[in-house]
Amino acid sequence: MAKGDVTISFSSDEALILFDLLHRWEDKDRVSAPEHKAEQVALWNLSALLESQLSEPFDPLYSELVTKARERLSPAD
Repeated sequence: MAKGDVTISFSSDEALILFDLLHRWEDKDRVSAPEHKAEQVALWNLSALLESQLSEPFDPLYSELVTKARERLSPAD
């Protein structure tokens, strides 16, 4: 790891939910305009890192997989 790098660990459900959220925000222009170009780059990099670790975005049952991950992460009512 290079000096200054940060390692963050997510469960597979957390990674899938974050990936889906980022893409929904991007698709619907719901993300506030970045104050600095570096913020946009950081979001793109996070999305790319998540995508490189996930197989679910390429699965025909993607929506169902996201729904199940949401259910597992949501606290029981």
